[in-house]
Amino acid sequence: MNFLSLIETKREGGTLASNQIHAFIREFTAGRIPDYQMAAMLMAIYFRGLDTAETTALTLAMRDSGRVLQFPRDSRPLVDKHSTGGIGDKVSLPLAPLLACLGFRVPMISGRGLGITGGTLDKLDSIPGFQTLLSPGKIIAQVQRIGCVICGQTDTMVPADQKLYALRDASGTVPSMPLITASILSKKLAENLDALLLDVKFGCAAFMPTRAAARQLAKRMVALGRECGVNTRALLTGMDTPVGRSAGNWLEVKEAVACLEGAGPTDLLELVIDSAAHLLVQTGASPSLPAARQRAKDCLNSGAPRRKWDEMLAAQGADLKAFHRKLTLDSTATTVLEVRSGKTGYISKCDARLLGEILRDLGAGRLTKESSIHVEVGLDCIAKPGEWMKPSSTLCRIHATDAAQAKAMVRRIKAAFKITPQRPSPTPLIAEIVR
Repeated sequence: MNFLSLIETKREGGTLASNQIHAFIREFTAGRIPDYQMAAMLMAIYFRGLDTAETTALTLAMRDSGRVLQFPRDSRPLVDKHSTGGIGDKVSLPLAPLLACLGFRVPMISGRGLGITGGTLDKLDSIPGFQTLLSPGKIIAQVQRIGCVICGQTDTMVPADQKLYALRDASGTVPSMPLITASILSKKLAENLDALLLDVKFGCAAFMPTRAAARQLAKRMVALGRECGVNTRALLTGMDTPVGRSAGNWLEVKEAVACLEGAGPTDLLELVIDSAAHLLVQTGASPSLPAARQRAKDCLNSGAPRRKWDEMLAAQGADLKAFHRKLTLDSTATTVLEVRSGKTGYISKCDARLLGEILRDLGAGRLTKESSIHVEVGLDCIAKPGEWMKPSSTLCRIHATDAAQAKAMVRRIKAAFKITPQRPSPTPLIAEIVR
């Protein structure tokens, strides 16, 4: 294989054959193509794009670069949900045990955050003793035994994506639509799913800034997922405002548990219930979305998903006594500072991007993959658009490593909120469904 000629073909706008794409992904994963040459190919793809057949070939080549999970025959469908990421997006945490209690198997392979976007594994790291690195054999055994797992990608699963992502980050090619599609779906296809739900976010704190861009990405991923034999659909959801009232790793775990106990914020509950409902319909387990929503609500209210959550934690090494003690604490951070509105009126804007930048600077997020995370810091009691404020009302609480750090964030916190005399018109949380 002459890889340089393939780069030149793509640079000139030509089309690569499936066998050529499979070959260079195989060679790159084996270390026989240097990073600088692959970076050149990524740049060519970034500027010239990939057609549907090329994107399919790239996705499957990345999936097949490592081990694909092989589950035993079972009447329970294999399902998963993936979010493109946002601030306070903790939906996966309560959703996995809920789905298990609804009769699904859930091999949820998750990732870590970068920049202002929170990562599911970072949240789970705040749970005493919880293990996110499991072997493929342990993943399969746990899913078969209790119905769900939330863990990280193993070294043997989709290794091409791990190598390519580092190069995409360094070469400025992360925003490429076909590369995003292949990265997300290669990992999900390696789970051997029957159905997949995608939560594609748009807005000021989302990877896709506009609904149109989110729709384009969603349509590509849904079409490709279905072409690869997985019943796939997508929800387009707004990310101008954080999900829920907490953002920051441990604080989001607490809110996820509250959701499992029926006391979570309404937007979080809506996303969890709707995500479960769509998967019930996708797999034929429910005849309609209204019926599926009611079934998911009834299951959540039964308390079984809360018990399943503890079962999953115990299976992955968590110290449940320490975890439950931690849940009783108002905060595990060194300092908690309440930020008052100082004004009268309605919250008309709660800028998720500004709050995400504050979270990152508090230590809840990372600037690079090597950055350390402070799992205890974050924001809670976040005021939501449409709520009435008095000067003494709380915009949010800052959980920080020290008082000076907390005080330094107050002015930035206030700048993230806009208060007006008029109540803003409500916007639907789920803007669109792409089937």
